[in-house]
Amino acid sequence: MAWFIHLDTHLLELIGTHGDWVYLILFLVIFIETGVIVMPFLPGDSLLFIAGALAAKGWLDPWLLFGLLFCAAVSGDALNFTIGAWFKRRALDTSRIPLVKPEHIEHTHRFFVRHGGKTIILARFVPIVRTLAPFVAALGAMPARVFFTYNVAGGLLWTGSLLLAGYLFGGIPWVSNNLTAVVLGIVLLSVMPALVGWLGQRAKQ
Repeated sequence: MAWFIHLDTHLLELIGTHGDWVYLILFLVIFIETGVIVMPFLPGDSLLFIAGALAAKGWLDPWLLFGLLFCAAVSGDALNFTIGAWFKRRALDTSRIPLVKPEHIEHTHRFFVRHGGKTIILARFVPIVRTLAPFVAALGAMPARVFFTYNVAGGLLWTGSLLLAGYLFGGIPWVSNNLTAVVLGIVLLSVMPALVGWLGQRAKQ
């Protein structure tokens, strides 16, 4: 938890100790967070923002960072979709997936019902739903060609917008001096849609 809250400090430590290998580390975090259905708790939004802020300070190359993390986001979702298609072919009950709560699958299903195919884009900005959406899309038999289009668009918007936000605002003195608070704010904003949906469901019950 401490590593997650003080992401800025620990990312700087990684740069100091591992040098250019930090690009591979960042790639793997984003790839696993989007591609492995049982790993939705990894930092995504906040990591992109912090990486953009450090790029603005010259610690990271912004264009290399964008290219790698965009590829990580797209390839992660593609892997997740492929795994979902594999499960579908074997007609596996999704409630039996280890570490994945059935209500999370159901919430993502409702997301698809409400937003259709563009859920793949919108889900990029919602933790947990971001990780489950490609899997559920495959279970729902979304054509691979359609998924690919939304996947690329969503990956571009997600990585581009958050890296750019970090790059533009991370250098502002107040933001730079309060990165921990900013990270917590990003996390809060990210989970807000899921929280509102959960509260609405509880109210209906």
